[in-house]
Amino acid sequence: MTFKGFSDGKEISSETYYSIGGGFIVQENDNLEEEIEINKKNFPYPINRAIQLEEYCEKENLQISDIVLKNELELRSENEIDFELNRIWETMLECMYIGCHTEGRLPGGLNVKRRAFDTHVKLIKDATYSNQKEWITAIRGNEVKFREILKWVSCFALSVNEVNAALGRVVTAPTNGSAGVIPAVLMYYLVIENHEANFNEIKKFLLTAGEIGSIFKKNATISAAMGGCQAEIGVSSAMAAGALTELLGGTAAQALSAAEIAMEHHLGLTCDPIAGLVQVPCIERNSMGAIKAIHAAEIALETDPKDSLVSLDKVIDTMWETAKDMNKNYKETSEGGLAVNVRIVDC
Repeated sequence: MTFKGFSDGKEISSETYYSIGGGFIVQENDNLEEEIEINKKNFPYPINRAIQLEEYCEKENLQISDIVLKNELELRSENEIDFELNRIWETMLECMYIGCHTEGRLPGGLNVKRRAFDTHVKLIKDATYSNQKEWITAIRGNEVKFREILKWVSCFALSVNEVNAALGRVVTAPTNGSAGVIPAVLMYYLVIENHEANFNEIKKFLLTAGEIGSIFKKNATISAAMGGCQAEIGVSSAMAAGALTELLGGTAAQALSAAEIAMEHHLGLTCDPIAGLVQVPCIERNSMGAIKAIHAAEIALETDPKDSLVSLDKVIDTMWETAKDMNKNYKETSEGGLAVNVRIVDC
């Protein structure tokens, strides 16, 4: 966005700003490289590339979340870290709970029907509960088959982004438009994979996911306006895949491999929201990104990372090159794709 100032009809100033995703704004000509170096200098494990993270984990015999925590402890106490991570999770959980219990249509003119509510009613059956914790227990208590697992993951993802589309509060993960993937995959782990999980697993998941997202941001982008939807859903899927892999017992190399697999199959994904709203196709994409993350984790867990031909760093570089080559019409401008072939008057 460019702001111009005029006096007596003559332009006297001009300032250009860019959205780089996740709610962050930078001014043109800002020295981002210098900023990154300043931020890294006090960390025991300065990380810019995925290969550095992997090497630290191998050398120290630590998981990704352990390395990230040691870096975070240079900035704040562990009590503060735990408080903020718990606040993030509680907000994510609140989004899913609200989305699953709210019916109707989304604002904005597209008349999009909320789907999480109906899906949730069918899945939860006649279970009784009065709060979010009891809700999780009720979900765990159901006998869940493969198709129902898919529906639950989809329901969790849809619920968050329906809350976002209705101007509710969400956690940027790494952006608002991709906010449903990470909570959906973490919820999947808690209610399907490990009923004994507690805050320790939630903490590890969020620390690992956050670091993977940070590497994407440092070397490419997490903004659809800069790189298309591969930079949002693709990155969120990669973040969730890596974090889930760690919780399922994978090595750091396997976790990074999972992140690579998830992004590899989002390369080139465009951003073409109808009427400029984060509704169609954005909400459904969170569901697809969550399922891909789980699948990527399972593939990575059955693969020796040494046999992988593509590293996470290589796929991040490729994503950035793809972003730069992508036509601007497919970068959140609503000037191409679905945005021009399906207009608001058709809805």
